[in-house]
Amino acid sequence: MNMVEKDISLRTGNVDMTHGGGGRAMAELIRDLFHRHLGNPVLDQGNDAALIDVPQGRLVMSTDGHVISPLFFPGGDIGSLSVHGTLNDVAMAGAKPLYLTAGFILEEGFPLADLERIVISMAHAAREAGVPVVTGDTKVVEKGKGDGVFITTTGLGVVPDGVRVSADRARPGQAILLSGPIGDHGVAILSKRENLEFETEILSDSAAVHGLVAQMIETVPDIAVLRDPTRGGLAATLNEIARSAKVGMMLDEAAIPLRPDVAAACELLGLDPLYVANEGKLICLCEAADAERLIEVMRAHPLGRDTARIGTVTEDDANLIQMKTGFGGTRVVDWLAGEQLPRIC
Repeated sequence: MNMVEKDISLRTGNVDMTHGGGGRAMAELIRDLFHRHLGNPVLDQGNDAALIDVPQGRLVMSTDGHVISPLFFPGGDIGSLSVHGTLNDVAMAGAKPLYLTAGFILEEGFPLADLERIVISMAHAAREAGVPVVTGDTKVVEKGKGDGVFITTTGLGVVPDGVRVSADRARPGQAILLSGPIGDHGVAILSKRENLEFETEILSDSAAVHGLVAQMIETVPDIAVLRDPTRGGLAATLNEIARSAKVGMMLDEAAIPLRPDVAAACELLGLDPLYVANEGKLICLCEAADAERLIEVMRAHPLGRDTARIGTVTEDDANLIQMKTGFGGTRVVDWLAGEQLPRIC
């Protein structure tokens, strides 16, 4: 098969069961699509397992399954999201991400052109982040038993000596920092899913934040907690931290960054932006004396220019997240009873 024939196949063909059967069709799919776009010296070795070099330090590993619907959305797609999401999980341990793996579950009949678009996006995100995909796997399921494509990525990173970032290190008196406006990702997904049109297009904030984290760690190695507020949004993430550390928190509603168009969309849709997912933001808990230095460093980075101090960790036996509202009162920011937006990542 010459290159012209391969290109035509990728533009007009669909995934079929032979692409997961271990034969020539599967080998050609791996060679002409995955290796073509994701190729790097380790992946190109063609082994079932990647032999990699690991620098000194403690290893961090995280794995994440991506089942988002729709697959393509304003500001990204399942390919770039599968890279960003896993890199961010590794970075939240204070680690430098080193390598990625990728597993694809493909549904019979899925257009190869869409698959290539996803893989190209994934490759671009990985190269932009400086973290290669070094091994992977592909499986095909019968039509009607999947939903186009699911992707599972695993990230491996290393934490420098002297750095210990963990939710159980939250202590009363620490400052709570947020790297930027909340709710962009969830509203972008919902607007695409429901064919909603707003005056301005709302884009997902999907991005890899490990570069921002590296600068933060360099400035303040003793950062206590880092978390990315994905499913369940800011509210769920802060409740998780409070429960782990047996503390409470007091937030200031007026200090929480929120884009006016996202706020308007949430009001229209009946959503509380505190519970809407994000894919390019982080929460940082640090000693109050370090807060201003960290804010300055974060605001100097493109992914942290809207950083704000949104509250303080408190002593609270009930581990409540409370918030001073714009009306002068106080409300409890509790766990969400159900899932506000399914298939968001």
